[in-house]
Amino acid sequence: MRLAAALRLAFLSLAPSLLPLDTANAQNAVALTGQVTSTEEGAMEGVLVNARKGTITITVVSDAQGRYSFPASKLAPGQYALSIRAIGYDLDNSKTVEVGPRTTTHNLTLKKTEDLAAQMSNGEWLHSVPGTDQQKGLLLSCVGCHTLERFMRSSHDSKTLMEITLPRMQGYVNQSIPQNPQLRRGARLMEERGDQRVQVFRNVAEFLGTINLSGGKSTWAFDLKRLPRPKGRATQVIYTEYDLPRDTISPHDVVLDKDGIAWYSSFGEQFFGRLDPKTGAVKEYAMPLHKPDFPRGSLGLRADRAGNWWLGNMYQAAIVKFDPKTERFTAWPMPPEYNIDASQVNMVRPESSHVDGKVWSQNNGFAAVHRLDLSTGKIETYEPFKTSKVPHNIYDVIPDSQNNVYFTDFRNFHIGRIDAKTGEVKLYAALTPRSAPRRGYMDEQDRLWFGMYRADRVGLFNTRTETFKEWLMPTKWASPYDVVLDRNEELWTGSMITDQVTRLNTKTDEMVEYLLPRTTNIRRVYVDNTTNPVTFWVGSNHGASIIKLEPLD
Repeated sequence: MRLAAALRLAFLSLAPSLLPLDTANAQNAVALTGQVTSTEEGAMEGVLVNARKGTITITVVSDAQGRYSFPASKLAPGQYALSIRAIGYDLDNSKTVEVGPRTTTHNLTLKKTEDLAAQMSNGEWLHSVPGTDQQKGLLLSCVGCHTLERFMRSSHDSKTLMEITLPRMQGYVNQSIPQNPQLRRGARLMEERGDQRVQVFRNVAEFLGTINLSGGKSTWAFDLKRLPRPKGRATQVIYTEYDLPRDTISPHDVVLDKDGIAWYSSFGEQFFGRLDPKTGAVKEYAMPLHKPDFPRGSLGLRADRAGNWWLGNMYQAAIVKFDPKTERFTAWPMPPEYNIDASQVNMVRPESSHVDGKVWSQNNGFAAVHRLDLSTGKIETYEPFKTSKVPHNIYDVIPDSQNNVYFTDFRNFHIGRIDAKTGEVKLYAALTPRSAPRRGYMDEQDRLWFGMYRADRVGLFNTRTETFKEWLMPTKWASPYDVVLDRNEELWTGSMITDQVTRLNTKTDEMVEYLLPRTTNIRRVYVDNTTNPVTFWVGSNHGASIIKLEPLD
């Protein structure tokens, strides 16, 4: 008994020094690992390795030695389907693996792909096709509905494009996808739009007819160029992708609530949805129709201070609120004089509504800003460009801490401001002309950050000093759509074109570009500041999924 007691005492005296090591081993435990190689390159860095089970896919990236590793915390024992993303390569060996209770080793061999075009991102097509930046920039209007590959494989000549294809494309609203096209109400033929507009489309048709497979071509008359694979810090990341139940769901905006539930607006369907990241379970709520014969779907999603969700119901021409406690919708349709066929309420911004009981929104149909009075239900309208002969497009509205509203002018290059008390309008010209400011984020210091879609830049407008600063993206045709600033003063943005998420350290100007696991039409971006490191979220607007990006540094 004395010997047993002495041994027990000796073990207990050692246990405190052993516990941290055991905990560390558990945290660093690896479920699946291996090396990625090819005949052409040997060990391959920057290969995205996907392991899918059910509706959830986990992705890691190979390091400089070609080594990939899935943490045990991400992969439970079971069978997983494997795939990769590495432009120019396909997976050559086993595409399934059985993960056991201990570390499983599974090396991957890649082979050169026989169909490089099928792997090309929109950005890689833009880097490849001949033409001026102005000509290529025309294609930025196409990627909202489908990939450029879809057109590049077509055989339509310029005459067919001018007379059939382009008029047809103009007849669809922007929230259309091939699986769920929706016709634009009141769409007119190009011939009815004026000689100048017809000439624009003729120029487009002539250019497009030179870069696709028209004229009996079996392949393209230019080299297909690849963007480089991720390296260094860009490989230090883990992705989790959650599939949604239908391929017609387009999760345009994705935002987390205080409980970690991901809520999303559905761009082309009259539903509002939520995803539980712990289980992958999805629940949808049918939104009331206000204009049954008009296109359906919602765009901007924001929360007020009380936790209610607010959405822009687009061509339904309504501001919508959803109470998650009662699971009920409340809607405020546009006043009759503004509820025309072109009316399109995309953005609703309630973040500072507690200041004065007013909620801001905009109208994409005729360059207007609306303000809803919650106490009366009345909607007042500002049209800052009503007398302008130059076309304008108010894309986003962003309230400051006093509920003054700022707006982005997508057709030109202005940031605008409307004083909440006086209604005075001010315009500020961004540093880069024709930059197409798109969506914006107001931080706690009333600094406005925004994406510059046609300038490959992100911008900062200091509302107190009324000064601008801009950062150029590392990759051409990045076309930032939206931005968000995290708690570390790092700015995050995503590309509709290159499938890349960019992380900018605003103090050092250092940037990291993370490649997403598959073609992803990125729109709204969101950062969860409660995790360490922070976690980035985005919806795959054409892929019917929600993606979580966890940087490892």
